Amino acid sequence: MPTNYQQEAWSLDDLFPGLDSPEVNQAFEDLENHVRTFEAYRSKLSNDIDKDTFLGILKNYEAGLRRMARLYYYSYLEFSADTQNQVAQTFFGRVQQLTAELDNKTMFFKLWWKELDDEHVEKLMDWAGEYAYWFEVLRLQKPHTLSEPEEKIINLKDVNGSAALVNLYSSLTNRYTFELEVEGEKRELTRGELSVYVRHPAPDLRERSYKELHRVYKADSLILGQIYQNLARDWGNENVQLRGYGSPIAVRNLSNNIPDDVVESLLKACRENVGIFQRFFRLKAKWIGMEKLRRYDIYAPVVETEKTYAFNDAIDIILESFQAFDGQFVALSKRVLDQRRLDSEVRKGKRSGAFCAPVTPDLTPWVLTSYQGKPDDVATLAHELGHAIHALLSSHQTALTYDASLPLAEVASTFGEMLVVDNLLLKDPDPEVQRDLLFSQMDNAYATIMRQAYFSMFERTAHDLIHSGASVEDLSGSYLENLSQQFGDSLDLGEEFRYEWLAIPHFYNWPFYVYAYAFGQLLVLSLYQQYRQEGEDFKPRYLEILSAGGSDAPVRILERAGVDVRSPDFWDGGFSVLAEALKQLEEIEIPS
Repeated sequence: MPTNYQQEAWSLDDLFPGLDSPEVNQAFEDLENHVRTFEAYRSKLSNDIDKDTFLGILKNYEAGLRRMARLYYYSYLEFSADTQNQVAQTFFGRVQQLTAELDNKTMFFKLWWKELDDEHVEKLMDWAGEYAYWFEVLRLQKPHTLSEPEEKIINLKDVNGSAALVNLYSSLTNRYTFELEVEGEKRELTRGELSVYVRHPAPDLRERSYKELHRVYKADSLILGQIYQNLARDWGNENVQLRGYGSPIAVRNLSNNIPDDVVESLLKACRENVGIFQRFFRLKAKWIGMEKLRRYDIYAPVVETEKTYAFNDAIDIILESFQAFDGQFVALSKRVLDQRRLDSEVRKGKRSGAFCAPVTPDLTPWVLTSYQGKPDDVATLAHELGHAIHALLSSHQTALTYDASLPLAEVASTFGEMLVVDNLLLKDPDPEVQRDLLFSQMDNAYATIMRQAYFSMFERTAHDLIHSGASVEDLSGSYLENLSQQFGDSLDLGEEFRYEWLAIPHFYNWPFYVYAYAFGQLLVLSLYQQYRQEGEDFKPRYLEILSAGGSDAPVRILERAGVDVRSPDFWDGGFSVLAEALKQLEEIEIPS
């Protein structure tokens, strides 16, 4: 299925034609008018509210959320496309301020629901229909909800507090450039461009690329560290001291509706199975002719192949891989591409990393990557298109129950990556490419499972240390200790990696998000094994998971698909798949 897509920036025209357009100004006015109308419903909320009034208020609330989402995501996407654009920065700040103000004006509806007695809640839940799970989650937050004046103060405080600090971190780090000498030529690179060289065949180039990354971040370590300290203090002050959560991570667990004990079981299983990856690193050292790996070498290719894929070839490979699973995955991916929802260009100032932004159920999501032709870039593109497919399959849900919970949000994306890797293994018989892909699978499993799990463990320690008055250097020392526990004696760890945590945006943007990657990857390993064994019979259960979106608790969605995350065997089952893959690699004869 040859295609002819170009690597380009996205179009945001389906949101608004420009930052200073009349349509944007009208959207601000319409949203403010909508909220003023909604405020009049306060007097109609009571224990004796009738069904039509209740449902009318609910649908009006959802309509306002959709309006707000269009403005918010437009400002976020403009800022992500160029974090150095002062107009976009200012506009994003304005929208964040408006979002807080409008949330304050409408929060009385959510607070009313949380304060209702159980008898009246039961009656209204029967009326809520497709909105029921949203109301269920709100009730879970009841013990941690403050008074209306207090909630309003927190909303306004966050705009110029935590949200402003996150924006500052993004603006600072996305303007960084890195100097690296490649083939005798000094180059000035973005972080995305620099990251290519951590997988380069040349050991010296890998080492210098890592050292350059850490040099630049270390130079601002005091500033970046202080930003993190203040974000962590703010998180703890609000959520633990004021709201009464049992721990900083419990906030994220409740928002994901994942029981604390399930998350603990996940992290415990990761600690107990860390030896799988330590074995892998020892094996990899033999393959690349080293007595022991250095931390610079964990993503080193096992063969010196410079395989690259033109952008359109990557699209063809991804679509072909998706077609082999289900034709609708191709149609949904093409919708993203045909509607110019993908920004794949490499540009200075562009937000680093990759993401998918599902705005509202009626809009095709927007996807950001920085494509540079490496096999890993193909996998990343497949990953983000998987997110978009997930969103489109759940687009029949309401705006309140559309987004999947974080632990399930990584299922379609990781599954899509695995489809692509399997296809590449079938398409290219070159033994070097085959070995490279097999090792890359283990590399990616490490990066998605063990690395993220230990990130989460560091976050828990860091929040505790900051609460006790730890310095930036204390945090860096704790991070280095975290790495030492993770790698054991399987590799040599450079001292400069103590500053790596400063370069992890998730710590700043979304505290305790990262365990969702490990959850999702181990879940997908289990699901993908079922797919290989069952073929077509597997698909209905898998599609049910994706189409559910965020309309039910993750544990219940998975139970309907035959997955029990409370079972002691569940997490070990995912690791057993990895152990078997490692055993296959260990049985391959290493070239002399």
